[in-house]
Amino acid sequence: MKAVVIGAGVAGAASAIALRRIGAEVTVYEAYPDPAGPVGAFLSLAVNGLRALESLGCLEAVRAAGFEVDRQRMWSGRGKLLGDVPRGRRADDPLRSVTLMRADLVAALRAEAVRLGARIVVGERLHGPGGRLHGPGEGAGPAGGVVDEAVAGADLVVGADGLRSTVRRMLDPDAPSPAYAGLYGVAGIARGVPEAGPGRTFNMTFGRRGAFAHLPAPDGTVWWSAQIADPAAPAEIKLGAEELAEVFGSEAVPRRILGATERIDAATLFHVLPPVPRRQDGRCVLVGDAAHPVGAGQGASMALEDAIALARALHSASALHSASALHSGSGLPAALAAFEGERAGRAGKLARAAAANRDAKTAGPLASLVREAVMPLVFTRMYTRSTDWLYDYRPGALPQ
Repeated sequence: MKAVVIGAGVAGAASAIALRRIGAEVTVYEAYPDPAGPVGAFLSLAVNGLRALESLGCLEAVRAAGFEVDRQRMWSGRGKLLGDVPRGRRADDPLRSVTLMRADLVAALRAEAVRLGARIVVGERLHGPGGRLHGPGEGAGPAGGVVDEAVAGADLVVGADGLRSTVRRMLDPDAPSPAYAGLYGVAGIARGVPEAGPGRTFNMTFGRRGAFAHLPAPDGTVWWSAQIADPAAPAEIKLGAEELAEVFGSEAVPRRILGATERIDAATLFHVLPPVPRRQDGRCVLVGDAAHPVGAGQGASMALEDAIALARALHSASALHSASALHSGSGLPAALAAFEGERAGRAGKLARAAAANRDAKTAGPLASLVREAVMPLVFTRMYTRSTDWLYDYRPGALPQ
């Protein structure tokens, strides 16, 4: 089976690994010159993401590139502890959440994909002539390029091209578009802040104008992310550490961390995407943010889950229909439909949880007072009930 993957980020590189593990011939096309370069800030992987990495054969490489985080603490802007729970896991789970730079995660996944025989081509973009994907033998069309020609000849096309996915628009010209979520973020690194607290702890402070996350790293730095609530999307995010310190002027610990900042790593607008009505068409399929930008710290983990679920669905179909039938295309529609059915419910449930998470960060003064009064009483007790379904997920094994 000849597979073309569009996008070489987390979802695309993970899909390449999983598809190679079931024997597909895989070429990945990435629009940017170096998809594993210093793009983005840090991210966290909960235990469901770590189990997916284990299935992909990349867990130890990713652990070595980051650091483990044991606890998650929630704080009011006045420094009151609102909750203290295990970070990204059940309390009795031996795995620990891992935080690392996005670029390091992508680099580890790309290295494994290449080791397994996948081909990664950078600096080439899918144009999508005529607003649709052409089938084998139909040609790429007058506006087509290298990637369009590869797509035209592929048995399987995986759209791992993110929030503004070209493959999504080709599957359905009326597919929903991302919209600004009322939050924008800036992330960076500070050093020498004793007030940041103990290591192996993720901290979230709910401030007057947004939320502030920080994690003390083993090397003495503090990794932070400021998420600012604003109903109007700024044309350009120009805030540096000094301006952010003014935004979080009422929150002592965030203000101290911002004052000790050494560098800014990323600035971005946060977006939401309505449910995608068409995720596959029997030959083309969407994975990761192209289908469900879930947020809530689960974007990378859900992309990793998608990659494994897709490969397992294809592998099961090959066993059912015979390998030759799947490779010729007759088993693909059933396999992709099974994948879509498995993932839709989980992604939708997490998207609803992420919306509630986002709403908490954009709450007004009155809601903030209610949260400060109620959260210490209910958060710790409700956490397990509301997250066990997420962390208990087992992606399953892939062929060796």
